[in-house]
Amino acid sequence: MIADRVLARFTQIPGVRSLWRQFPLGQLKTRVRYGIFDRPHYAYGVYSAADLAKRLGLSAISVIEMGVAGGKGLLALEGIAKSVGDNLGIRIHVTGFDSGQGMPAPADYRDMPHVWGKGFYAMDAERLKAQLSPGTELILGDVEETVSSWVPKASIGFVAFDLDYYSSTKKAFRLFEYEDTNTRLPRTYCYFDDLVWPEHACHNEYVGELCAIREFNEEHEHQKICPIHMLRRTRVHPARWNEQMYVHHDFRHSLYCQNVTPSGEEYTQIPL
Repeated sequence: MIADRVLARFTQIPGVRSLWRQFPLGQLKTRVRYGIFDRPHYAYGVYSAADLAKRLGLSAISVIEMGVAGGKGLLALEGIAKSVGDNLGIRIHVTGFDSGQGMPAPADYRDMPHVWGKGFYAMDAERLKAQLSPGTELILGDVEETVSSWVPKASIGFVAFDLDYYSSTKKAFRLFEYEDTNTRLPRTYCYFDDLVWPEHACHNEYVGELCAIREFNEEHEHQKICPIHMLRRTRVHPARWNEQMYVHHDFRHSLYCQNVTPSGEEYTQIPL
């Protein structure tokens, strides 16, 4: 469309997208597509999950932040969840997991102790709780124990992983191991924060989050956590976070093969 091409060019002008974020006008779907959010990766993940749920005939999803720290991300997730839920008519339950005491001591070299250490990113839990909306869950404690005992209120649709360590991330993947597959969507959108920064981390598939992902895929025949192939090519304005978006695929999920392509010739026929 001509209007879309004009908008794409216009938003390349320095400062335009920043101004748009301050005055968020226009359709939510358009703002998600153009990344007009302080955390566009959260907006993309939550909107994509809610849209998938709606196409599958579901009425609610859960969205999660693993590693809350100061709480800015969880508060942003709350706001995005409300906007998306109101727009698409989907109930969205928000949950944050954190130790509440900062990072534990690293287990071994895979936790990249040359980058992070015990006590990093401590939380003021009471201050954060006072800022959260009544429906938001903040679950504190060792992630292995809290994830194992937690029961989601609706199918998990989006997870932001920001636990830094390999060991903590591996434990958090228990979210995908509940026997009841209704606890998650057939395709769960995931954002991994610690794949890029800092440069001296020298991220690779044998340490950190990348190692946790690789091992999960090796250990599960019918579940895989995969990057969204060439996502940046579909974005109006490609960004670094495009390479940090993954999807957990549950190939044996009862809804995995349900067709979610919109109806209409535009989607089902090749134009002449």
